[in-house]
Amino acid sequence: MAEDKLYYDFGQFLNRHFDFKVQKIAINAGFTCPNRDGSKGTGGCTYCNNQTFNPEYCKPQLTISQQLEKGKTFFGRKYPEMKYLAYFQAYTNTYDELSRLRAMYEEALSVDGVAGIIIGTRPDCMPDELLDYLADLAKRTFVLIEYGAESASDATLRLINRGHTWQDTADAVRRTAARGLLCGLHLILGLPGESEDDMLHTIDCVNELPISTLKLHQLQLIRGTRLARQVADGELTVAQWTADEYIDLCIRIIRRLRKDIALERFVSQSPEELLISPRWGLKNYEFTNKLNAALRRI
Repeated sequence: MAEDKLYYDFGQFLNRHFDFKVQKIAINAGFTCPNRDGSKGTGGCTYCNNQTFNPEYCKPQLTISQQLEKGKTFFGRKYPEMKYLAYFQAYTNTYDELSRLRAMYEEALSVDGVAGIIIGTRPDCMPDELLDYLADLAKRTFVLIEYGAESASDATLRLINRGHTWQDTADAVRRTAARGLLCGLHLILGLPGESEDDMLHTIDCVNELPISTLKLHQLQLIRGTRLARQVADGELTVAQWTADEYIDLCIRIIRRLRKDIALERFVSQSPEELLISPRWGLKNYEFTNKLNAALRRI
């Protein structure tokens, strides 16, 4: 690990797989989720508003190829030689028939300059036949599967209407890794009812799984979500950290996390007009710089 790196980060992880610069381009392929369409529930996760993380070029009215080309134009001005990873991000990107999924993934990989794919999904939406296909695909291109786990507490998962359990996450990760596929997890810190000990317990559970990457972010209270209404009505409370308090938590997580797991991010930044809290006034890179400065002071 380079001297200026205070933890294993996602850039280092990518450098182990590519000898050129790569950039993720988010895709909205028009998926839904089983806790939205009624197969497991309705309404989706209580905190979720997909407007908060879809870039301007990422619109399901455009084809996958069109979204990627717009993303290439957006990023390519600064780094014309860069290559790209097609990031199937919005909602559950394995929730369809295998034939349709194959067509979408292959379309993305056919776009000039696309060097691999990252697929964001739920742990209860990864059938073995799809894993078999992805394992074969990984023989010719870069493939990373990112599961939204959010918490290791089943009580929390029920409270936020996730519709799956931690055991579902552990099972999906192990089946994915058993096929030689790269696998990452996504967690949300500060979910209603969770103490710091609960969050650190989730990190302990993560450490037991064969994953390569971890993405963290603070719970954001977003206008128009069920969770925002529950908090406004006094039904639930959520963490109200300052940026420095959240940095302290992230440092404890870094110290606790298995050292071979690459940390991709610590925060997410929702549009100003949608965000209720926390309002730290920091861009993602500014937060990371503050975190790194705090780590260097230790």
